[in-house]
Amino acid sequence: MAFQGFGEDAVEFYDGLVADNSKAYWTDRRAVYERDVRAPMLELLAACEPEFGPGKIFRPYRDVRFSADKTPYKTHCGATAGGFYVQVGSDGLMAAGGYYQMASDQVARFRAAVDDERRGTDLQARLAALAERGCATAGEQLKTRPRGVDPDHPRLDLLRHKSLYGWREWPPDDVLHGPGALDRVVETWRALTPLYEWLTDHVGPSDQPRR
Repeated sequence: MAFQGFGEDAVEFYDGLVADNSKAYWTDRRAVYERDVRAPMLELLAACEPEFGPGKIFRPYRDVRFSADKTPYKTHCGATAGGFYVQVGSDGLMAAGGYYQMASDQVARFRAAVDDERRGTDLQARLAALAERGCATAGEQLKTRPRGVDPDHPRLDLLRHKSLYGWREWPPDDVLHGPGALDRVVETWRALTPLYEWLTDHVGPSDQPRR
């Protein structure tokens, strides 16, 4: 089926899960998740596939093995398509794209590219264009400058990054429950494509073995 928006009970489902993150709540309301959250997300990904590639929904269960927080369920539904991300939850809708995490070899290549005048200023221009289109940028950063970097480097703030992505979010509204939610995601992913292409060209995947 074509995407027609997330179900009317999608936000209410996650509001309840935030308040009662238990197996009993999940089991009792699972049909709501399947109907109003998961099924529409699959339809959204299918609509995006011709332009952005096949998508994947993340499991709703948290990995609590190494976490002090033992609540069993994620309080949002997240999915990816290529280098892009979409999420729906009690806070509404969010679309993002970029490199959310980078391994040490990727960080090294990223900093080398940012340090280069041509490539670094190109990235600055792409980030400025993102801001003009209403997208924020974020990513893990060092609290101090990287070792050996001049404190007066013109792109010092970018050199501190250990990851970099852009994003945009919308609080719960009527658009979330209609086809306009797809338009928001697609328009944001298109806006973020120049950033993702820069990262792909100058950073690329990690060469380090997976743990």
